[in-house]
Amino acid sequence: METIVFLFSFSALGVLYAMNSIPELQEPYVILEVGIAVLVLVFLFYFLITHGNPPKDVLFFVFAVFCFTCVIDLTSALQQDGVVSGFLEFYEKTGEPYLGSAYGIMMCYWDGIVHFVMYLMMISRITDRKTYRTMGLFWAGSLCANMSVFITGIVSGKYGSEIRPAFWINFVFLLMPVWGTITLFARAKDRPLIGGYNAHHVQTMKLIWRPQDLVLVLLLLSAMAFTILRGLVALNSPLEACSVYLKQYEPYLNDPVGYPKVMMLHFLFYGLPLLGSFVYGLLKPGCTWMPDWTMFFSGALIQCQWAHIGASLHPRTSAPFRIPGDTLWCVLTTNVLYALIPILVALRVHSNPYFFLKIAPFPGQTGLPNSEEKDTKYKDK
Repeated sequence: METIVFLFSFSALGVLYAMNSIPELQEPYVILEVGIAVLVLVFLFYFLITHGNPPKDVLFFVFAVFCFTCVIDLTSALQQDGVVSGFLEFYEKTGEPYLGSAYGIMMCYWDGIVHFVMYLMMISRITDRKTYRTMGLFWAGSLCANMSVFITGIVSGKYGSEIRPAFWINFVFLLMPVWGTITLFARAKDRPLIGGYNAHHVQTMKLIWRPQDLVLVLLLLSAMAFTILRGLVALNSPLEACSVYLKQYEPYLNDPVGYPKVMMLHFLFYGLPLLGSFVYGLLKPGCTWMPDWTMFFSGALIQCQWAHIGASLHPRTSAPFRIPGDTLWCVLTTNVLYALIPILVALRVHSNPYFFLKIAPFPGQTGLPNSEEKDTKYKDK
């Protein structure tokens, strides 16, 4: 099935070429109508071809339809960068002009490549009746953050006065991952929540005897400080540290497109509490929510940082707002590390989950497994 989805998705190129060649299809409201009609037709196509053997997971249709739009996004990014032509010349004028911004281009690359690969992998697992919950949470975090920053940045930045009817299609790509997130969180976890003796042993160890967790706690605290600093910069704080950082390190945070400020405020109001909760989860044993939320947040942060770093370097960003040359490597290193910290936490949680499991009650009064309890009684005699 993933092969069919892969091949059919590239029929989007034919739709784009036709719209680019027919002036009557380039009117703002016509673009909206055609966009909605195409989404409905793509859904009906997959519904009909799977009618005899319908997928057990309704998210299959979401992933299949979004594969189609991924090809459109990748084509948009490639055309904006001058790699291809003849597909979307009209769209920047009468469709969605903000896709021509540096942030829009980097966002489309992520959707057209990373999300596209993830959709095909999840469709494959659905077809094979295998679980994909962990990957699904990463996707949900990525797309929720993507669209939340994108939509808010459009209406609050310089493109707020250039909104066309096609703008409203974006809410489909916001509501679907929100619904998918709720669905995935409600499903049974891939791993059990209850641990036995090994979990009990690990959870009695103090942080000082868990050097990996100690390093992650320190990294998370550093990420929290970095989040606060950039959040204050986005809020135009008069603090000297904020002024220095904005001028010498990341002037892109002041770009009038609006996306960087919106992103930093998302990190401040949503990311900061999650980073703090991960510190708590590494200190307090038995936090069974850690595997899900670390994976969800990893997807969100890596997508945002990709778009943020790429846009601050892209030629479409005005020179005064790009990263200064003398601090380039410092800024890049800091931003890459900031993106990797939640991923490192997620990998640690999933690779050795004993610390994050509930402890199963042991038989007897001593709290020992049956064999150890019998040995103890024998020694007492």
